[in-house]
Amino acid sequence: MRDLDIKSLRLLVAVCDHGNIKEAAAQEHIEPSAISKRIAQLEHALGTPLLVRGRRGVVPTPACQAVLEHARSLLFTLERIEADAAAFAGGIKGHVRLVASVSAIAESLLEDLAAFMRNPANRSIRVDIEERLSRDVVRLVGEGSASIGVCWDSIDFGGLQHLPYRTDELALAVHAEHPLARHRSLRFEQTLEFEYVGLPPETAVHTMLHRAAARAGRTMNYRVVVSSFDAALRVVAAGLGIGVIPRQVTRGVTAQRGIKVIPLTDAWARRRFAVCFRDRAALTPAALRMVEHLAAKAQLLAQGV
Repeated sequence: MRDLDIKSLRLLVAVCDHGNIKEAAAQEHIEPSAISKRIAQLEHALGTPLLVRGRRGVVPTPACQAVLEHARSLLFTLERIEADAAAFAGGIKGHVRLVASVSAIAESLLEDLAAFMRNPANRSIRVDIEERLSRDVVRLVGEGSASIGVCWDSIDFGGLQHLPYRTDELALAVHAEHPLARHRSLRFEQTLEFEYVGLPPETAVHTMLHRAAARAGRTMNYRVVVSSFDAALRVVAAGLGIGVIPRQVTRGVTAQRGIKVIPLTDAWARRRFAVCFRDRAALTPAALRMVEHLAAKAQLLAQGV
């Protein structure tokens, strides 16, 4: 198959968005017959029909739906290439793509990045931040799709270089009137007879808790599963379950929501994050500066500064 034509893919997306070749032609400032010809060439190149044509417009075939997914991704990437090039032409000195786990973003990472970007020396650096699962953080950095990753240091880094970052502590969040609210601290095993609110199964916190329950010969009983720590706190505040939450996430919101946070005495409840990258020597100056900033933050905290 010959190289696919970008213009034809762009026109195909426009036609499917409008459901009508004439309307897409008006948007793209091209004759409808020219669009029809380009799409016919695409269908010939791919060896399959892409559109079902009718009186009221067109409908994408299943094959076209698959092509559309890739076409949209490709067109988005091309737009980013243009934006990045234009940014450098306008004087931008760097662009860093960072991926981080849910816990890292929910805690102090955004504050640290804000401090980095407020520094006058870094005002010419743009930063893209994307939330991913820890295993996906490692994969994306390893593939080169992101320059820097932040996730738990207990994960298999698969050859990536990494530096210690911040630490955190998992704690139990309960409604102020829950039977466990009278305790000053707890072992995780003591909580397992109660209904939990949890994160999805693919998250690192979910995996950690299930492993801890298995070691105790118990299972976890979920009443509610949510997508974020903030949502979990709202469920706890409603009295619908208890949850294991990073203590830093609970600061400033627990009292007003009628939630009590109880420390967990288990060793695994104290975690450390890491900053990972492929090769320090190969980092761009902007990415290297960010890595050094995050590592310095961790060092200052370790020294109690």
